[in-house]
Amino acid sequence: MIHGMIDAPAKGKNMKYRGLSAAFLWTVISVSIGQAWSAGTVTPESPQGTGPNRIENPMAAIPETNALRTNKFAAPPDPDVVTLNFVNAEIEGVVKAVSEITRKNFMLDPRVKGTINIVSAKPMPRSLVYDVFLSALRLHGYAAIEDYGVIKIVPESDAKLYQTPTLGPNDKRPAAGDRIQTQVFTLEHESAIQMVPVLRPLIAPNNSITANQNSNTLIITDYASNLQRLEKIIHAVDQPSGTDPISISLQHASAIDVAQTVNRLFAEAAQTQISAESGGGQIQRFMVVADARSNTLLARSGDPAALNRLRQLVAILDQPTSAGGNIHVVFLKNADAVKLAETLRAIYHHTTPSPSASPSGGTGQTTGTAFGTSSLGGSTGTTNPSSGFSGGTVSAVSTMTPAPMQTQTTGSSMMQSIIQADAATNSIIITAPDAIYNNLRAVIEKLDVRRVQVYIEALIAEITADRAAEFGIQWQNIIDSSQSGTQVVGGTSFNTGVTGGGNILNIAQNPLSAGPGLTIGIMKGLVTAIPGIGPVINLHALIRALETDVNANILSTPTLLTLNNEEARIVIGQNVPILTGQFIPPVGGAATSPFQTVTRQDVGLSLRIKPLISEGGTVRVQIFQEVSSVVPGTINATNGLITNKRSIESTVLVDDGQIIVLGGLIQETVNDAVERLPLVGEIPWVGHLFSYNKRSRNKTNLMVFLRPTLIRDSENAELPTNTQYDRVLSDQNKAKPKYHPILPDLESPSLPPRPPQAPADLESPSLPPHPPKASAIPDEIDIPDGTGPSVKR
Repeated sequence: MIHGMIDAPAKGKNMKYRGLSAAFLWTVISVSIGQAWSAGTVTPESPQGTGPNRIENPMAAIPETNALRTNKFAAPPDPDVVTLNFVNAEIEGVVKAVSEITRKNFMLDPRVKGTINIVSAKPMPRSLVYDVFLSALRLHGYAAIEDYGVIKIVPESDAKLYQTPTLGPNDKRPAAGDRIQTQVFTLEHESAIQMVPVLRPLIAPNNSITANQNSNTLIITDYASNLQRLEKIIHAVDQPSGTDPISISLQHASAIDVAQTVNRLFAEAAQTQISAESGGGQIQRFMVVADARSNTLLARSGDPAALNRLRQLVAILDQPTSAGGNIHVVFLKNADAVKLAETLRAIYHHTTPSPSASPSGGTGQTTGTAFGTSSLGGSTGTTNPSSGFSGGTVSAVSTMTPAPMQTQTTGSSMMQSIIQADAATNSIIITAPDAIYNNLRAVIEKLDVRRVQVYIEALIAEITADRAAEFGIQWQNIIDSSQSGTQVVGGTSFNTGVTGGGNILNIAQNPLSAGPGLTIGIMKGLVTAIPGIGPVINLHALIRALETDVNANILSTPTLLTLNNEEARIVIGQNVPILTGQFIPPVGGAATSPFQTVTRQDVGLSLRIKPLISEGGTVRVQIFQEVSSVVPGTINATNGLITNKRSIESTVLVDDGQIIVLGGLIQETVNDAVERLPLVGEIPWVGHLFSYNKRSRNKTNLMVFLRPTLIRDSENAELPTNTQYDRVLSDQNKAKPKYHPILPDLESPSLPPRPPQAPADLESPSLPPHPPKASAIPDEIDIPDGTGPSVKR
């Protein structure tokens, strides 16, 4: 049942018609409409049009004759306005009524059910009925989708799945309302991905917002009224981060020194003074960099007031140096002061000038590459490398070239620029005019940089597989004639060279000398009359069989960290003595003690590298790698030790993080030896009774790999450090002894847990580092009287 009523008011604006009375015409039309509505065409459950819940035309309740008779010229009701009153009305019935009023076609999703309330105290234009209906649907969790003349009413959660009007960045925006639309926003300054979590709470939970990283756009599906609000928010947020950079040229001071001073000064003030004056407590981005080539400062900030204060501060600092204040101290951060001083002196190599002058204006010349020259005289003159001078103070133009140049100096004695290094404080002391110092300062700034480190990982893989087999039969017989005392010895004896200890004569003399493997002998009695040997076993036959299979897999992974263009070496092994000579005095000679001479040699793994990084990141590595070991069984050898040695020395080019093979060896040796009796040993099958067979196969596979990794900052160094630290800590935990009920529990040494990483700086990334503490070395101390240096850091 539809509970509601549509009332057309009795009052409205007058409509004028030519040739017919407006009142009479409206009375006729209203009577016709009233009769149709009162007949029950809209409210099928209330055909008589009675009761409190009904939809009817109010004109049907007006007495027709009385209305015409009492007020012949009464103002007719306005057909363009209606009054909506729906109380707990079914949605289906309300949709039918709205369809009659708006002449629109509707389709309802089967899930759209329930009642709806729309109450209007005043008449409203028919054009607003549809918008009011959409607002009521939104409050009940439904949305209307317009598609090819049909309006689909679906749950709000499914609205984004249907075709909705889509607006691009340049499309005309329609009037706001509760219509579902899709709009594309293009961002120019902010990141679209970062804007999604900011705008998500402002969008209906059932609607969507997505970001396209490639085009930096936002795609939002929501109600038109909310899209207009989001458009204003996005426009307010999508603003440049700061103003365009400004440049400040310096005339006297060094741009590098001024930039360092300003950055330290504004680092802490950026959160207090600048932000408090410009934006309600937000941290403003502020950056100052120096261009050494043009001696200019480049500054950028989101606060124009901060830039004005920067100009004032730079004007105060950009002052000419006072007389005598030409001594400067530069503290280095990364470079070595001694080596850098040598480099600077090599660039500006100077010679002692040898001027010749007359006391009263004669001619003379000054030549050389000194930073500055001056002379003392009684009048004023000008000097250059090819002109004379006539006393007085010398003045010239300073240039920055390694060739002979003119410099501006003032003084009463010969003076030249001096560069001296202080190794204790890793600083450089420069005595030079400001023009030369500024040029030197620019060179120092470029050379005093953090050197890139190289983390070298070497992988030495050696795989050996040895397999040997031997089989043979040996015969021996001793015939002892008791009558004549003659003994006859005969048989076969072969050399078992693979393992040794398998000769029949050796075993007959000492049975314990039999080597590994299967040894079967046939013996009878004991022979005691062999001269020079003594008693031996009468061993008639000996059968020997042996098969050996030895596999070895050796993997060595030495690692090394070194600076760019610095040699590093690692040795892991033993230092063993090698016999080089010995002396044994002759018997009966002079009483001389015997002695031996030995030298010690490193045996093990040795790695020596020297990397050189090119501008493109390619690493040129000079590498020497050696693996050596002592041959087992030669430690107590008379002639000294025997060592195995595998070394490689090369220079290669490899990219950052690339694995490259330096070289290797793949060797395979097969030996097949047969010892047998002549003629008899060659007889098939029978010959095996009179032969000894030995076969062996040795295979070696040795490869050396190398991978360099560039460490440009502390963050890059954390990954290999943490990896190796965790690996050693894990191995130590596995190596702890197990619990034993009798033996004491000895605590094993172990590395402490890896400390957590330092928290990230909470400052803005664009802000310079924090200024040093008050107890740090002062940045600059100018002593105008020349009694002390000006210290810059």
